[in-house]
Formats: sequence, structure tokens, C-alpha cells
Amino acid sequence: MSEKLSELVKRGESEEVEFKKSTAQLDRALKSVCSFLNHKGGKVYFGINKGIMVGQEVSEQTLKSISQKIRQRIKPEISPGIKVLEVEEKRIIEVMISEGKDKPHFLDGICYKRVGTENIIISPEELERIILEKRKRYFDSEICERAGLEDIDEGQVKWFLKVAKVGRDYPLDENISVRDALTHLELLKEGKLTNVAVVLFGKNPQKFFLQSEVKCLHFHGTEVEKPFETYHIYGNTLFDQMDNSLGFVLDRLRRYVIPEPGKSTTRRPYEIPEFVIREAIVNAVAHRDYYSNAGIQIMVFVDRIEIWNPGELPKQLKIEDLRKPHPSLPRNPVIANLLYLTKYIEKAGSGTIEMINQCKKENLPEPLFEQKMGSFVVTIWRNIYSEVYLNRFSLNERQKKAIKYVKEKGSISNKEYCNLLKVSRKTATTDLIDLVDKEIFSPFGTSKRVLRYEFKLRKNYAKRGVRNENTLSFDTGLHTPSNSFEAPLHIRGAGEEA
Repeated sequence: MSEKLSELVKRGESEEVEFKKSTAQLDRALKSVCSFLNHKGGKVYFGINKGIMVGQEVSEQTLKSISQKIRQRIKPEISPGIKVLEVEEKRIIEVMISEGKDKPHFLDGICYKRVGTENIIISPEELERIILEKRKRYFDSEICERAGLEDIDEGQVKWFLKVAKVGRDYPLDENISVRDALTHLELLKEGKLTNVAVVLFGKNPQKFFLQSEVKCLHFHGTEVEKPFETYHIYGNTLFDQMDNSLGFVLDRLRRYVIPEPGKSTTRRPYEIPEFVIREAIVNAVAHRDYYSNAGIQIMVFVDRIEIWNPGELPKQLKIEDLRKPHPSLPRNPVIANLLYLTKYIEKAGSGTIEMINQCKKENLPEPLFEQKMGSFVVTIWRNIYSEVYLNRFSLNERQKKAIKYVKEKGSISNKEYCNLLKVSRKTATTDLIDLVDKEIFSPFGTSKRVLRYEFKLRKNYAKRGVRNENTLSFDTGLHTPSNSFEAPLHIRGAGEEA
């Protein structure tokens, strides 16, 4: 136990660990207790100060005071696990907090959650979402009090029924009345429209839900910097949002032109498999938290595409679960079902796995899945150091293999270069310095840390484009006027959900 605690102290405070010098700081520690309850649980230690185990005076009254204050000031009431640990002849108090089974929990009427090492106040919007989850209510099945049948686009309903019939053999005829269609789809409750009826079939969904939109931005370089290359906000129905935002991204990707042997035709694949982009966008629209005031944001950079989706993964799933078979757990089950009927998703829980596989197949880094600032973020990396671009340089086979390694691993050291290519340290150093001189690699680290090499991203590379007549070429698609893409692509049968 002492070794385990020593290791915790070395690592420092975290999302699940808090250190306090003594129980004199109990009032401040209660914020952490409340935060752990509303997050994933955690531990508070008394007797540890600035990475040093200083110990704590412990009596029966000390332990009783901790337990009483937690029960008195945190509601709904909980009973913590309290232990006294003997470490290096010092006494440390451990207060163990399990994830709350009756969320949300409040400290003196205020609700906190843990973000990194901070205890932050939960916003009213998130608090409402937690309470609705607790009651097993969903945005997409709630009634939209202000909307009526006159707000529904009849043409959109007919289109849906036609596509669902062809794609999923859905039984309703497209000429059925709007009321009967919505009733059959269970989008009318007590004669009133549900939220999902409005966001999928409404004439103007943003009249009722301003947050239902997708912001798409295209940047010159690798950072969020003005002026933007292009900026669009896509509203209307969720179908329009998915189609238009997919078009926005694809319109800004390079397309390789590959001659077909023995044919007059050519293949023009995108630099990133279209499925990967489509899947990320459809998942964001299908699974976002519609109680959040934030919209979905898609950012196209020189080196990557980021898709920010308000909300968090279902508590049954962790980030690492997305890399392996996992169940389909839609945040918005009604939306998911209707997107399934139009073949936008498959409800199989295999979409993220296929995204990873398709990126690997194209020798691209795997997509990065993260939970940041109350959003689920997908980063899809672009292969700016493509074969086309690298053909401009006189690189030896060792350097080409090292570049492939960095695409997969993110960076390389001199020692790794030696082991990978079976060369001497001198040869490795010469090759790596040459890659730095050619502005392909950039070193990072200090003399106290192993020097490593990563890609040096060229901010203007994507705007220039590269052409090599002897191999293949590509069309950058980057000079399209900002208002040139408006028509929906209608991505039938788009993908699968995470």
C-alpha cells in the first residue's frame, strides 16, 4: 500500500486524486468530494503537501468530523470510505469516493464536477441534461410545445419515406398524409410534435433550436487564426447539415489523379477516405447533446480535420473502447433510428473501427478520439507528407522508412532510427539532419531529454499543391469561392455510428 501511495504522490494530482496538507483544508476538500461523485469517483488524501508526505494528526474525532461534514453538506447524502494509512512512520487519511449513484450531487446547493485537477461548477444546461438522463428522458422524444404541423416540410417527409422504402423496405407509402406519417413514426405525442420531428423535417428548425447547426471553418495553417479561408454555418434539417458539412470538407481535400492501366479513365480518390470523414460527421450529428447551447464545429487545417461534438461518451464506454467491438449506445435513440432508416447509419457500433482500418489502409495515422471541454473531439490526420510531395526531395530508402515510422508513431529518436534501419549512430544523425535541413523533420527536446524528431508542418503547403507528371497528380480543390458550395450532396447510406 505504501509503495502504491508513493507512486500516486510522484504522479501528482489528477482527475481522480486530490492531496491536502491536513484536515484544516477539509472545507476545500469537500469540493473535490462533490466533483468525484458527479464524475467517475476518486480519492482525497490528507497529510500530503506539494508532493511530500507530511503526515496528519489522527484521532477518532478527526475521522468522525470528516464523515459528518460530508454527510451534512453534500446532498443527496453519501457515506465515504475512510482509511488511515501508515507510510514512513506518518499517518495519511484516505477518503475514497465512488461515482455517485444518485447524481447530481450538490455541496451547499452548488453542483461541481472534476475536469483535470480542477473542480468546476456544472452549467445549468449540463445539470439539466444530467437530471433528464436520470429520469431516462431524451431530447429527441420530448414535445416541442411551440411547433405545429404547419412547421413541417411535407416534401422532406415524402423524401424520407421514399428513401426508407427503397433502402430499408419501410412499409409506408410516400403519399400518406404528414400527420399519419409522423404518427406512424411516433413523432407525435398527445397530438403535438416531438423535437426530432422538427430537427429532421421542419421548415425552419433553427426557429426552435438555435443550437442545431454545424459550423465549418477552413484555416490557412495549423492553428485557429484569422482571417479564415472559408467559414460556413449550416442549418436547416439534420439531413441538410450532414450533407452540406460533408461537402464542405470534401471540397477542401486534395484529390489524387491516378491513371488506370490499359484504360482511358482515371481514379480520383480523396487524400482521406470519404467514409472516414462521413462517419465522423454523421456520428457528431446523431450523437450530439442537443441540450447544450453549443453547435457542432468542424475545422479543416493543413494537417488535420477536427470535429467537435457537444456532449460526452455514454458512461458505459471509454475512449479506448472505440478501438474494439462495442455496443451501439445512441444518445438520441429516435434520431438514430430515423437515420438508420435512411441508411445514414447502421447502428452496429463498428463505425470507429472501420475509420481506423481505412486510415491504416491508406497509410494515414489513426484518427484521434478525445474528450475535451465537454465535447467529444475526433481528429483526422491529413497526409500532407504524401508520396507526391516527398518526390520533390532526393531521399534515400532509409529516410522514406523513417517518414513512414513517424506517420505511424508521431516521432522518432536517433536510437529508434538506428534500430529500425540497422545503421550506425553516425549514419542516423546524418540522415536526420538532412531531413531537418529539407524542412521535413523538426527536432524537439533538450539536452536533459532524448532528442526526438517530428514532422515540421508547412503552413502554405496545401495551398500550393504539387504535381509530378511521372507518378500521379492531385487537384487541391482549395481555391473554390467561399459561396460556391451550397447544394446538399445527399449522402445516402452514409455510415455507421460509434
